[in-house]
Amino acid sequence: MSKTSFYTGKGDSGDTARLGGQGRVHKSDALIEAVGAVDEATSAIGWARSLCRSSILQERLPVVQRHLYRLMSHLSATPETRDTYAGVGEDEVAWLESAIAILEADLPALTDFVIPGDSRPGAALHVARTVVRRAERRIVALAEAEASLRAPNTAYVNRLSSLMFVAALEEDRLAGRSPHLAKEQSDIE
Repeated sequence: MSKTSFYTGKGDSGDTARLGGQGRVHKSDALIEAVGAVDEATSAIGWARSLCRSSILQERLPVVQRHLYRLMSHLSATPETRDTYAGVGEDEVAWLESAIAILEADLPALTDFVIPGDSRPGAALHVARTVVRRAERRIVALAEAEASLRAPNTAYVNRLSSLMFVAALEEDRLAGRSPHLAKEQSDIE
């Protein structure tokens, strides 16, 4: 029986292949920055998911992570083969919007920015939110250089940061914690 190796050594010189097999790009390229940021996002979401109490999040976050793997394939593909790797579309964006609506239905209105840290799962989801925002910035930068990126992929990541925000608030709520606001109560009155 042959043992699988978990490395190839092909990237030791600082470059990597694109999906579709045409050419190599340097690992500091905007493409790799975008893919790496999405990879970080799915890992941050996985860490948060391991802490979550919400059954809705336990059900939906693995789906989000699968969507992000499809997005990474879309980003990694050469412009000529990108249509083969569609990433995410309008249906997935609508699915995220549905998840946001379900979670926000039980949340109180906010009057200010929230300071993360009211519960461990909530704090982890806020970290995931910021990583998703960085991924969005990297994808937008890549889209400026590669026009073949499909617009729903950017919309998806934008909406995903909103899901991470309401998910954090939901986890704080489940932990019996009210959000700490950026302004002290005496500043609001």
